[in-house]
Amino acid sequence: MHEYTIAYDLYATARTAALEHHAKNVKKINVEVGKMAMVNPEQVVFLFNTIKEEDPLFKDAVLECNETDPQTKCPCGYSGSEIYVCPKCGALPELVKGREIVVTNVEIEVDD
Repeated sequence: MHEYTIAYDLYATARTAALEHHAKNVKKINVEVGKMAMVNPEQVVFLFNTIKEEDPLFKDAVLECNETDPQTKCPCGYSGSEIYVCPKCGALPELVKGREIVVTNVEIEVDD
């Protein structure tokens, strides 16, 4: 189950960022998940919530996964979201964006 590994990596990334900035707790982690990443965002959130249970730094943390549409391009000049057949020439377009899983924001609380 690669969703567990992804959930753990998101937890570890947020934890590292929080510790580097002397956070007293993590509030929210925003993640963009490409629709072509072959990941179930709901499962990732569930597993993240399981992983964070033992860490007081993540007591109130929320993982928000936003799915992003794929983007493709074709040598004929087409650029868009068609992933299987280029609507201009009929060729297989190249997937430029849509497979990645990216942490876009980690919201933390620090002492004043």
